[in-house]
Amino acid sequence: MNDFGILTNRKRALIALIHSLVFLGIALHGFAAPKHGIVRGSAPPSDFVVVMIYITVASILAWLVTLSRCVSERLYFALCASSATFGLVRTAFGDAALPAAQYLRVLMLTSAVILGLWIFRSFPRLVSETVVSE
Repeated sequence: MNDFGILTNRKRALIALIHSLVFLGIALHGFAAPKHGIVRGSAPPSDFVVVMIYITVASILAWLVTLSRCVSERLYFALCASSATFGLVRTAFGDAALPAAQYLRVLMLTSAVILGLWIFRSFPRLVSETVVSE
């Protein structure tokens, strides 16, 4: 039944789910901080660092898509990778050029959280039962 290649146990699935929830929170916070884009030339230096982070994260997540075995795991990492790519595009070009990127990023992460929760719940909970003799 366990045909996952990366999320092979409950602990890994939980860690992935927590990461998705944190990045969903960051994406939701992004609605309060509009991006002007580095292409326009008026970006702070920190936006260049953010672009490098997005490139790295999106590349790693795309690589994880190729390593994934089953459809649900592949879809989970594809949703995360597309969210990071939308974050990259938003930071590079700004909200004015691509207003949908902000919403698509949140949509992809919300979908990833839902799928991640389903993957997490698909693993059996290990309960240590001790037999007490009376």
